[in-house]
Amino acid sequence: MTRFKMINGVRVQLTAEEETIRDAEEEQAAIKKQNMIDEQTAFDANKASGKAKLKAGEALTNEELSALFGD
Repeated sequence: MTRFKMINGVRVQLTAEEETIRDAEEEQAAIKKQNMIDEQTAFDANKASGKAKLKAGEALTNEELSALFGD
């Protein structure tokens, strides 16, 4: 896919090197986004598990305590 950049208001096609750099940046952004989603999912799971254990009178893990009450 051809990509462009703006230089002094003029649309200029990216070079092959710039395309490679941009591809790497997009890949890193996707990895970072997935890591953030994974962290939130784990936090939510620990919170739900902690609540269920509190209701059942079971012991909580450190991750569940942190999710429920913060650090």
